[in-house]
Amino acid sequence: MIDLTVLLKRESSVPLYSQLYHYIKKEILSGKLAAETRLPSIRSLSNHLHISRNTVDLAYQQLLAEGYVQSRPRSGLYINDLELESLPSSQFIRNKWLDSGVKSNSAIRYDFRYGDVDAEHFPLATWRKLSNQSLHQNEQSLFSYGDPLGEPQLRLEIAHYLHSSRGVNCSPDQIMVGAGIQYLIGVLSGLLGDVSNGIAMENPGYDGVRTIFEHKGINIHSIPLESDGLNIHKLYESKSRIVYITPSHQFPYGMVMPLSKRMQLLKWAADQNGIIIEDDYDSEFRYVGKPIPSLQSLDTHDRTVYLGTFSKCLLPSLRIAYMVLPQTLLDFHSKQDYRLYDQTVSRFHQKTLELFMKNGHWEAHIRKMRNVYRQKQFTLISLIQKMMGSQVTIIGQDAGLHILLRIHNGMDEDQLIATAEEEGVKVYPVSPFWAQRAQADKSMVQIGFGGLSNEDIIEGVNCLHCAWFG
Repeated sequence: MIDLTVLLKRESSVPLYSQLYHYIKKEILSGKLAAETRLPSIRSLSNHLHISRNTVDLAYQQLLAEGYVQSRPRSGLYINDLELESLPSSQFIRNKWLDSGVKSNSAIRYDFRYGDVDAEHFPLATWRKLSNQSLHQNEQSLFSYGDPLGEPQLRLEIAHYLHSSRGVNCSPDQIMVGAGIQYLIGVLSGLLGDVSNGIAMENPGYDGVRTIFEHKGINIHSIPLESDGLNIHKLYESKSRIVYITPSHQFPYGMVMPLSKRMQLLKWAADQNGIIIEDDYDSEFRYVGKPIPSLQSLDTHDRTVYLGTFSKCLLPSLRIAYMVLPQTLLDFHSKQDYRLYDQTVSRFHQKTLELFMKNGHWEAHIRKMRNVYRQKQFTLISLIQKMMGSQVTIIGQDAGLHILLRIHNGMDEDQLIATAEEEGVKVYPVSPFWAQRAQADKSMVQIGFGGLSNEDIIEGVNCLHCAWFG
């Protein structure tokens, strides 16, 4: 057994048990507390540190739950063998990550990755039942390739949903189903006609779409943002006639384009004989104010391509997204163009989703998940505000499944990420979203909260506070 001397900060907003837990965990991970070492008893450590037994017990219970220690009857708590000797030292790992951008995630406990969703609330029993039902009803027909545009009845359900929820005006014939937004953007790139003047994009913006355009050899005009979204004046100056935009929840900054600017953008499309590509990737999750109608629903000149996905509400692994094409594109390109592409989404999943929507499960699931994510977002925001206060600036907290966090402690992006990982927390860079990474904010990270429980969010923010502010 050893004695532990810990400098606990009683004036800190971080609970004493959490400070003690993080200290012992760090000592274990660094190898300073070796495997098979017996920890002090609860009574002796509480006396030694002049803290309550409950405080020590809570810290020990957390270590037990996470597998850092084991309890031996009538003997005490012993540190588990985590085979740390076979791993590089934490300083070596940190330096290697700073050099190559790659770091081992073996010690990551709380991953604030954007794109992860709350799988615990996925209606697995209902989905399994409907999947079995679709197989029983359509056993033979589902064995073929299916419609390249997607199953007709699923497209009908999507059309009904989009009209009721986002005001989108379309027929099922205008909808194309595909395995993710990036796939559909790749298809769309071949349907846009003349792209010699390039395509305009928000800067910063979604790097996944920028990559697709670049791979297609399309020149990209990076348009700066204003406080309410895309700079329309700079869009006119670009001379592009096509723009990709995320107006309902700008990615990654999170602002919502107001109605007045939406009307300006639609006027631009009419003036330029242009096309607007509206990515409505997570419009279901808005926490402040009333939802603004989609651009497509306001478009009286039929200039808008509308993109949506089921990844944020259901599961990313289902790989189901959709694209609503304006009649102007349908007129210029025969349906034969689309039928050159085999459908990329499983017919089984399409049929199951059709039944899921038709039987009312989809809208019920959205309502449930909106409440789930609202609570997680509240937990994240309120705890950051309580613990970090004016030391940080929260950006994009009105909607969606992520925020940006600007940290005022002198660290740059790499340092913020590296020090967070040393505390077992994974946060993500913002610089890839900029056309030129050097333009990015030097002290900002992205924090997604969809895939973490409320308890993990609390622990993760505690760890981030320790990492960044000591």
